[in-house]
Amino acid sequence: MEVTLISQGFDLMLFGMGTVFGFLTLLVGVTHLMSSSVNRIVSPAAGGVEMNKSAAAAVSMDPELVSAIQLAIDKHRGR
Repeated sequence: MEVTLISQGFDLMLFGMGTVFGFLTLLVGVTHLMSSSVNRIVSPAAGGVEMNKSAAAAVSMDPELVSAIQLAIDKHRGR
């Protein structure tokens, strides 16, 4: 029985696409697992770093620093 070139190409295509699909499925699963484990480790109840609006408002900045940052932003935007 002679195997044609087209059937060999089809087999190679299925093997390659199956390998890529399997790898991407594994990658999505591992990424999801890592994300959920990090979210469990660094949760707000476990002392994670979260800054609400009142805490952010309590932080005061130097007016000269604010004006220097604004000047740099304006220069970057080309005003």
